[in-house]
Amino acid sequence: MEVKGKVAVVTGGAVRIGRALSLALADAGADVVVHHSHSSDEADETVQAVASRGVRAVDVAADFTNPAPAARTVFDAAIKQFGRVDVLINSAAIFGPATLASTSEADWDRHFAINLKSPAFLCQEFAKRHTPGNPAAIVNIVDWRCLRPHPGHLAYTLTKSALVTLTQILAQELAPEIRVNAVAPGAILPPAGAGDEYMRRLAEGVPLRRTGSVDDVTSSVLYLLRADFVTGEVLTVTGGEDLS
Repeated sequence: MEVKGKVAVVTGGAVRIGRALSLALADAGADVVVHHSHSSDEADETVQAVASRGVRAVDVAADFTNPAPAARTVFDAAIKQFGRVDVLINSAAIFGPATLASTSEADWDRHFAINLKSPAFLCQEFAKRHTPGNPAAIVNIVDWRCLRPHPGHLAYTLTKSALVTLTQILAQELAPEIRVNAVAPGAILPPAGAGDEYMRRLAEGVPLRRTGSVDDVTSSVLYLLRADFVTGEVLTVTGGEDLS
């Protein structure tokens, strides 16, 4: 797929890796729909940054704790603005630490609504509104922990593991015109409140002895969008951390 001239929806596209993806798609020549939940100021700034690249951009607010209506809201806005969608990047997610003993039903439900149900219904809307004959692609942002599960983030890890399975199922269901892949990042950005020392400690457990950058993730996503004979794959971007 040639990314230039395409229309891309990026969920969670106003902050962190989602913002980097919005800008990378704009740099590649795509028009971008920047989804956000509550980050309205960040979304405005991201839309301006995208537009400064010479492409079109719009933001749309939707609360993914109510997945199906939120998915319709996102695609209604995208179709109204651009007439079609060619690319869907499911990046929005929450990352809550919890073991079995400390997981509440509310935390469980919120993780599953935002991290799994919303991507599923967004994919459903994408497929429903897809124009026959138009090559299209979905990339889900997952996590290497779902491939080698570790304790400590129970609901989060389960949702990302299920998102890998969803990727593999939809790669078959939506072929041949819609390709579906996933990127599983490792140590890319510190969590809120953590800093350089946190990342230095993480780097000690990475075979390449360093952490990654958002550019490592964006280049991987762009590769999958352009790789017309690749579908149903999970590309790990971890510096080898998933091997240890």
